[in-house]
Amino acid sequence: MACTLDPLAKKMFKGVLLAELVGIFGAYFLFKKMNTSQGFRQTMSKKFPFILEVHYKSTEHSGMYRIREQDPEKWLNGKN
Repeated sequence: MACTLDPLAKKMFKGVLLAELVGIFGAYFLFKKMNTSQGFRQTMSKKFPFILEVHYKSTEHSGMYRIREQDPEKWLNGKN
């Protein structure tokens, strides 16, 4: 006998699946934007420093060093 889901369970499953997909794509586009835009990283450092810290740690873990050191240098030179 096949196990069938009632309509409410199907809607809940679809909602959870959609939320997961939105979260995955949102995280991807946020990472891509932070990885390519130094100005966006500066904005993130002011508004959401904990997210920027996660970005720095993940890029350092993947072997891309010096981004953390280069950003403040560039931001200070840009103000002058």
